[in-house]
Amino acid sequence: MRSSLHPDLIERLEELAAGPRRLLGVVGPPGAGKSTLTALMAQALGERAQAVPMDGYHLAQVELERLGRAHRKGAPDTFDALGYAALLKRLRLQRADEIVYAPDFRREIEEPVAGALPVFAQTPLVITEGNYLLLDDDPAWAPVADLLDEVWYLQVDADLRLERLTARHLQFGRSRKQALAWIAQTDEPNARRIEACTHRTSRTIHWNEAQGLFEFAATPG
Repeated sequence: MRSSLHPDLIERLEELAAGPRRLLGVVGPPGAGKSTLTALMAQALGERAQAVPMDGYHLAQVELERLGRAHRKGAPDTFDALGYAALLKRLRLQRADEIVYAPDFRREIEEPVAGALPVFAQTPLVITEGNYLLLDDDPAWAPVADLLDEVWYLQVDADLRLERLTARHLQFGRSRKQALAWIAQTDEPNARRIEACTHRTSRTIHWNEAQGLFEFAATPG
């Protein structure tokens, strides 16, 4: 089923892209569909938006092995959080004659690639997505939320999310047994930590599986 955006969501994106540079964050647990949502939003706005993923700040595999953290790649301390915050600061203060080059993460090689994403000064909306944009119990991550104008939390059915995660791990070379072990030992502990920060989000996005639609969740009351 092809994914699409609810008109109300597009309307808010149009508002964010109508003025000076703004930074919109998309946060959610592993397998929620953050990359898909972000790509759709950037596509909806064309030249008025660019996507810059947090995952570009993954530490390289060789460094994770040196630190003894390769077995839990994807945890908060397996990223250069301070480097990511520095990028967001540059994007907030970008000069009119400046191109800011951001890193990307390539799943086919499981490595970050420096300077892969040029961000142009005339682009009014930068959309950044990742797991830890709202993490407030880690000094390295704590500055990130204040550098974003809004942060939207992506909510998806837990069973569907786990199904997606399993498929992703299988696609990139793990056996089913290895995939399920990684999810239990790494992805799900990270998910619990991310979900604990939902009180800090600006809006919640719901994935409507029946309609193939990303939409704002209803506001209580």
